[in-house]
Amino acid sequence: MILKTLTKAEEQVMQYLWEMERGFLKDILEKFPEPRPAYTTVSTVIRVLVKKGFISFRTYGKVNEYYPKISKSEYFQHQVKPMISNYFQGSPATMVSYFSNAKLNLYELEEIKKLIDDRIKKLKTKKK
Repeated sequence: MILKTLTKAEEQVMQYLWEMERGFLKDILEKFPEPRPAYTTVSTVIRVLVKKGFISFRTYGKVNEYYPKISKSEYFQHQVKPMISNYFQGSPATMVSYFSNAKLNLYELEEIKKLIDDRIKKLKTKKK
């Protein structure tokens, strides 16, 4: 599936829906901080997300229960690939190198190292 990029409003609705896993329009609207957008505004954004293929719904009488058709991690991957291609010469290692030289504190660097070490361990275990 070729994913389209989401607008800020669409991405915000998706963030709430990913968090909730499924919900009715009123539930999604309640997730917004005050002042909340208009019911019709959120309804329009949801219709667009359905049309783009990001969410689907089940109908119960006159109300729809919405749920994501794509996971948050799938969308994240879709967003990161062009960034790696455009800014890091297509190399994830170059991106990691950039972050290792960024102004990260010791805790943040250790967290990144742990994630990498865990991934290496997993890959080595798979080979056996």
